[in-house]
Amino acid sequence: MNDTLSGGAEPLEYPPSPIDILETRIGELEQMLGAAKDEQIRLIAEMDNQRKRSARDVDAARKYGAERLLTDLLPVIDSLEAGLAQGGEDATKLREGMQLTLRVLMKTVESNGVTAIDPIGQVFNPDLHQAVATLEAPDSAPGCIVSVFQKGFRLNERLVRPAMVAVAKDA
Repeated sequence: MNDTLSGGAEPLEYPPSPIDILETRIGELEQMLGAAKDEQIRLIAEMDNQRKRSARDVDAARKYGAERLLTDLLPVIDSLEAGLAQGGEDATKLREGMQLTLRVLMKTVESNGVTAIDPIGQVFNPDLHQAVATLEAPDSAPGCIVSVFQKGFRLNERLVRPAMVAVAKDA
C-alpha cells in the first residue's frame, strides 16, 4: 500500500505510538536524574568544603582570638618591667609607677569590653555581688553595700566575677 496520495502529495504522518512517547519521556527523566545527581554531588562537596572552612576558622579563633588583648597588654608588661628595673628605695615613686601601670591596664581591659563593678553605696544585687559580711552602718540604708573587698568584673555584659561586698544590716 502506498502512503502518499495521488499527485505527489506529502506522506501521511501517524501520531507517535505510546511506546515512542514513553521512551522519549524515559530519556528526559534519565537526563533530569543525571543532572540532579550531579547537582547533589556538587552540593555535598560544597557542604564538605564549608564544614572544613568553618573548622579552620574556629581553630584559628581559638588559637589567635586573644591576640588583640595580648597586644594591648604588652605596654603594661613593659611598664612593670621598667618599674622593676628602676629599683630604688623611694616608695612614692614606686606607688606612682604602680598607679600609672594600673591606669594603663584598666584602659586596656576596658577597650576590650571589660568593665569593673565597684558597687559602694548601691543596693545589694545577688546577680552582681557576693555578700561576704554584714555590718552595722547607721549612715547607710539596710541592704546597701558599705564596703567592697574585691571589685567584680563584666565582659561585654557577662559577669566574669561578682564583687565581694559587705552589706549594711537591718537596724
